[in-house]
Amino acid sequence: MASLATNVAPLTGLRFDDKLTAAGAGGDTVSPGAGVLLAVKNADSTSHTVTLVTPGTVDGLAIADRTVTVPAAQTYLIPVTSRYRNPATGRANVTYDGVTAVTVGVFRVGS
Repeated sequence: MASLATNVAPLTGLRFDDKLTAAGAGGDTVSPGAGVLLAVKNADSTSHTVTLVTPGTVDGLAIADRTVTVPAAQTYLIPVTSRYRNPATGRANVTYDGVTAVTVGVFRVGS
């Protein structure tokens, strides 16, 4: 898994399209938290599913992972809150059903 760096957007704005990188075939990790967004650009002709792994359990039962379908030729922003933080690594695990023509980036608002 590749470790995606978080880009901080200043109050004056930030160009983000030049900060997107190829999605990792084995998935990526993100530093989660309040205001953190995963940008997913799907330049493919078919939709792709992004999965945020939820590491927690309730009464011994696994909490379902969050899946988001990104339609063909669209860009989505997906919140990556602290609930996706893996206690062992401190990072959130993100996987993709396919990475053909999919680019990603992580962003949060600065102060």
